[in-house]
Formats: sequence, C-alpha cells, structure tokens
Amino acid sequence: MRYRLLHPFVIVAFALAACTGANVDAGIADLSSAPEASGGDTTIRDVTSSAYSFAARNLSEEERKAFELGSHFFNQGWVTAPASASGNDGLGPVFNAASCSTCHSKAGRGAPPENVGDEFVGVLMRLSVPGSSPHGGPNAEPSYGLQFQQRSILGVPAEGRVRVDYSEQPGSFASGERYSLRAPKYVFEGLNFGDFASGTMSSPRVARAMIGLGLLQAVDASVVRGHADIDDTNRDGISGRANEVWDEQAQATRLGRFGWKANQPTVEQQVYEAFLSDLGITSVPASTENCKSVQNACMSAPSGGTSAEPELSEQKRVAITRWNMTLAVPARRHWKEPEVARGEALFHQAGCAGCHLSQMQTSVLEGYPALSNQTIRPYTDLLLHDMGSELADGRPDYLASGREWRTPPLWGIGLLKTVNKHQYLLHDGRARGFAEAILWHGGEASGPREMFYDMSASDRAALLAFLGDL
Repeated sequence: MRYRLLHPFVIVAFALAACTGANVDAGIADLSSAPEASGGDTTIRDVTSSAYSFAARNLSEEERKAFELGSHFFNQGWVTAPASASGNDGLGPVFNAASCSTCHSKAGRGAPPENVGDEFVGVLMRLSVPGSSPHGGPNAEPSYGLQFQQRSILGVPAEGRVRVDYSEQPGSFASGERYSLRAPKYVFEGLNFGDFASGTMSSPRVARAMIGLGLLQAVDASVVRGHADIDDTNRDGISGRANEVWDEQAQATRLGRFGWKANQPTVEQQVYEAFLSDLGITSVPASTENCKSVQNACMSAPSGGTSAEPELSEQKRVAITRWNMTLAVPARRHWKEPEVARGEALFHQAGCAGCHLSQMQTSVLEGYPALSNQTIRPYTDLLLHDMGSELADGRPDYLASGREWRTPPLWGIGLLKTVNKHQYLLHDGRARGFAEAILWHGGEASGPREMFYDMSASDRAALLAFLGDL
C-alpha cells in the first residue's frame, strides 16, 4: 500500500529533476574566455523560469544522476512524525517552512511580505543577545534561540508572529527624476514564551538564489583574503575584510563564504544547519531538536527518523549538498549590445567593481572536477563591507559587525524576475529593483551610490541594462 501511494509522486519528482538537470548546450565555443560564460565551463544557456535549476553543463553522467537525486530530495515536502511515509517525517516541532523549495522556489530567491498581514515565506528572522557563542558566533536568545520560528506542528505552540510595516522615502535624482525607497519596520507579536531578553537583536534574512555555490566554494581562501584591504591602503574608500567562522566538520575556524554576513564556511554546513533551523529536521551533524528549554511541548514532541538514522538521512544530506554544489549559473544574454556594454563600463567607472569583482579563478576542489580550475564571473569578493547606517541590522555575526554585509554575487540576477516573479533585492528584500538597491547603499558604497545618483537618465538606464544582463 505504501509503495502504491508513493510511487506516482516519486516518478513525477524524478521526471522533473531529470528535466531540470538536463545537459543544456550553452552554445559557447570557448567557455574559458567568453564574457557571457559566468560560470566558466559549468555555464548553461537558458532564459526560462527554470534558469536557476539546471545542473552544471560539464558534469559527468554519474554526477548528473547524483544531481537529479538531490533535486528530488530538495523539493520533497516534510510531514509531522510519526508518519506512514517514513523517510520524510520529522518536520518541526517548530519551523519556518515544510520544504527547502518553499523558500528557494526553483532554486531561486525568496520575497518579503508585500503588504501588512501577509505571511512570511522565504524570509526569516535571526535573533541574538549581546556576547558570543563559544566559537565566536552570535549568542542565542535564551527562550527563542538564534532564529524565530513562526510555525509549528499540531499541539506545539509556535514562537509568535512577525509583522512588517513599510514607509515610503521619496527623493529625486540629480537630473530631476523622482524615486521612492521602501523602508521596512518589523514588529514581533504574540510571543508565546515571554518577552525577549534585554538587548535582543533581530535581523530579517531573505532566502538567496542558490546558483554557483560550489564554484564559490572552489575559490581558494587565499584568493578571497588577498582582496581584503582592512585599512584601505589604496585609498579607494573600500576596505573589505574576511569573516572567519567556525567549521563544525573541521572543528576549526575557516573562511566564511556563504550567508548574508558570510557566516558559513561550506555549502555542506549551510545545508544541514538550514534543515535544522528552517525545517526542524535533524541530521548527523545537527542531531538536537531546535527547541529551547522553556518550550516544553516542543521538547516532548515525537521525532522522525529511526534509532539508526536521523530525520535527514546521510543519503539525503549528501545528495542535497551535491545538488547545491553543482547548480549551474546561466549565461549572459545581451553582452554584445551597445547599451549593455556602455552600462558595464559605467559599472566599473562608478566603482561598483571594487566590491563586485567581475572575475575569479577556482582552484582544485576535491570531489568536484567540474568546478575545478574555472574562470568565473560572480561579481562578488565574498568579503564583508560596511554598508552604512540605513542598511545596518545592528547584529554582529562572528567578525561581521552590525553594519557589515557580504558582497552578494550578481551573476544570474537579471533572470530573477523570470524565475521568481519579483525583483526584491538586498538582505530584507526592501528594494524593488536594481535602482532602489543601489540607492540604499551607504558606507563603503557611498561613492558608487553618489555616482549613480548624479548620472544622466540615459546613463542610469545603461547601467541597469547591464545588471539585467547578468
């Protein structure tokens, strides 16, 4: 009976995975030097709503099968334990989503609520109190932990709710054209375990697009650290520094690469910590349920999995990690067009490339030959930068201050609206497009922002056309 119930779902899921993992011919003759090949030899060419879902173009047949399996598990929905469908039970007891793809639809980017009262999907709230964890990370809020959980299984109270209110901040470019920036304010309501501890800091985080993660991990740490200029010795107004974070698997401090504040060292750690904090799913590396001691019902709720295997089996954990590592970056599409080329020149002239580096080289990454020795164009330096008071969340994370954020990669960003039907940008999704995102920049990015502000309307349009081609 169990086989007959699950069989059609499995067939459909694997068919979809096979489709999104197909070997797309990028049609690029020399991938090592072609400007449109953002991910080097891994680059695919696609302009559909599946553009973020393809396997790296140069995977072997065996690697492609592993990708398809990981895609299936990534899209799997989790249910409350115990369940007849063993292997996908163990959701919660408190959680933010019931599947990875809920927040990362089509391997893409989440969106904040558009209106007051809208449900939070694809965005979460980080919490911490002053001080640091034993390894230097954020210090968990005593009753609610490091992440606020707005959902829960039957019989277990959720931690509460979050509401966002927006206010408009109108302005005008130097050339006279008007704009308006949307400023968010977050309010916590219905706290079920008492008020937050004194000094609690909170920070919204939108789920990021997942393309090219393995390529970023394949960049040697010395390359990333080599771009840091903590004291701004070249006097370009841009410092940048590396975040150094705890690698649980290595039991050592390593370069932070992933997350809005570069607080994760590897894709693998990002995966299993997200399963625990976002879905409430335990694994071998993260085996303790996501419940604080004051949350009695959460502590006593049944768990999934078995005595021999955690809720997220090792097979699934490895497969999903490999899928994350080998997602392809789509190629640029209009880089030869004069306006796009002019916009690229303006991007560099304005100083945007001081943080959004246009080119990097990967080294040899063990177990991933397809990602090794690639010339990539991610438009990030993976470093932390002071982005000014208006974007500050006031919440430190390892070496990252409350004003610092990791430079987000820009590759593939021009297809965001096609894939995810929105263009909300920045860590909390406040910006409604490229122009608003640039205008929110401050701190080390004040110079490029002012250059953009002072541009003629035609120059701004060209720069935005370039971003739309990435």
